[in-house]
Amino acid sequence: MSINGTLISYYFICKTKLWLHANRLNLEDNSEDVRIGKVLHEIQEQKTKKAEIKIDNVKIDKITKEYLVEFKKSDSDPEAVKWQVLLYLYKLKQKGIDRKGKIDYHEKNHNTKTEILELDEQNEKELLRVLEAIESLINLPKPPASKFENKCKKCAYYEYCFI
Repeated sequence: MSINGTLISYYFICKTKLWLHANRLNLEDNSEDVRIGKVLHEIQEQKTKKAEIKIDNVKIDKITKEYLVEFKKSDSDPEAVKWQVLLYLYKLKQKGIDRKGKIDYHEKNHNTKTEILELDEQNEKELLRVLEAIESLINLPKPPASKFENKCKKCAYYEYCFI
C-alpha cells in the first residue's frame, strides 16, 4: 500500500484509527472536525487561488520557491503533522525538488502559528522506519486494541472503539 499523509498522521495519533482507515473502514464522513478541516483548506485555496498539488498519492497544500506549506486548523497533533510534512518533503526529494517544510496553524482566535521543518538525514532515516512500521501495522489481520485517551472523545471512530 502506498502510504499517504493521512495514514502517517494516524500512525502518531492512533494505531487503531490507522488500521481501520487503511483497511477501508472510514467513519470520518460524519465528523464535524473533519468537515471543518476541509472547509479551512477550501478557504485557503480560494485566498491563494491555487488548488492543492497532487504528487503520487499525497496532496500538498502549497509550494513556494522555498517551502512546502501545510495548513492546519489547530496544533492539537503537532507530532503527527510534522511527520506528514516530512513525508511530503521526502516525496518531493524523490522527484528532485528540495524544499523546507512550513506548517501554518490557524487557531480559532485567528492567530497563525508557524513551524519550519527540514528533511535532514536523521529525519529521513526515522521516516523510512516509520513507513515500514505503518506497512506492518496495516497488514495485521485485525486492528490493534483501542487505548482510551481524552482525544478519543472527539474522534470519528469513538463509537467503533468504545461503544
